[in-house]
Amino acid sequence: MTKMTVNNRPVEYLLDPETPLLWALRDASNLTGTKYGCGTGDCGACMVLVDGVALRSCLVTIAEAEGRLVTTIEGLSRDRSHPVQQALVAEQAIQCGFCTPGIAIAAAALIEDNPSPSREDMDAAIPNLCRCGVYPRLARAIKRASEAASGAAPIEAAPPPAIEPEEAARDVPALRPTSAPPRD
Repeated sequence: MTKMTVNNRPVEYLLDPETPLLWALRDASNLTGTKYGCGTGDCGACMVLVDGVALRSCLVTIAEAEGRLVTTIEGLSRDRSHPVQQALVAEQAIQCGFCTPGIAIAAAALIEDNPSPSREDMDAAIPNLCRCGVYPRLARAIKRASEAASGAAPIEAAPPPAIEPEEAARDVPALRPTSAPPRD
């Protein structure tokens, strides 16, 4: 049994201690925001915080995470109010969204450690690969998030946190459920 705290909740995994943390989070805890990208630690899609440090969960075993505090994208902010999440939306630094959770985690760790990062700091701290190439917008978003986190400049362009699915459906007609029968 491997015990740790995931998103401020104690968990106990009855898995092989050599199981990558990524698979424990995704398969056993159903925290699917942490993505499987490459499995070799190159892409950063599986980034999580372990005791506040951004790590690639595909390279960390649950045995190595035992007794530690793990934060996934779901635990960063349940209502999307974290400055990084708000800034990524406000700066339109999200395309397909696959790499976004890992980038948000790495950016949150950077801002926590360095409240006013330079572009060089960003490049060093966020090694994540983005297939869509949002890097210029990502740099603007991280700068904006650092300003918001310090209280220097609020982010007002992003959608409000805690929007309910019903509200989203009113604003985006494509999200409305249809009464049409399913297609075969």
